[in-house]
Amino acid sequence: MLTNERFVSRATFGKEIHLGEGAVKTLILHLKEAGIADSTKSGTFLTEKGHRLTDQIQNAIPKECKIKKCNIIQGKHNHAILLKNHSKIVKTGLEQRDYAILYGSSGCITLTCKNKKLVFPGDEKECFIKDRKTENYLLENLCPDEGDIIIISSSDDPFVAEISAKNSALWTLASV
Repeated sequence: MLTNERFVSRATFGKEIHLGEGAVKTLILHLKEAGIADSTKSGTFLTEKGHRLTDQIQNAIPKECKIKKCNIIQGKHNHAILLKNHSKIVKTGLEQRDYAILYGSSGCITLTCKNKKLVFPGDEKECFIKDRKTENYLLENLCPDEGDIIIISSSDDPFVAEISAKNSALWTLASV
């Protein structure tokens, strides 16, 4: 929100990220203390440092999309995140799953782009051999390159599916 809007009010923050006024106030205080954001009567805005940070994050996580239930993705709501050039640090994908579950996900899978195919980390076997429609959807919408990963988180709530996928991706970035 702060990247796309010049100023963001606390009420808008709360509505968009499903937090109460007190939690939003604390979040903004932490952003200010880190030098990432500042506030005026018009609302909260990104500082120069905040813009650099969000640029780095958007370069590392350039695309995301919703995805329908299929043979290996069983959630009611599913959210996929592309994470550039991180396949070497992903071991089995269990770390990403565990972190997504901490944020309320009912399940999460991690895929690696290898030889223009989507495979499970550490495996050469294609994930979508029986579901080319889903594979093509992911390839077209996320455009992964060799060495990229895709984190797909599931939940009965679309917001939880999205936020748990994003937090899993951010945790993966932070673990480098």
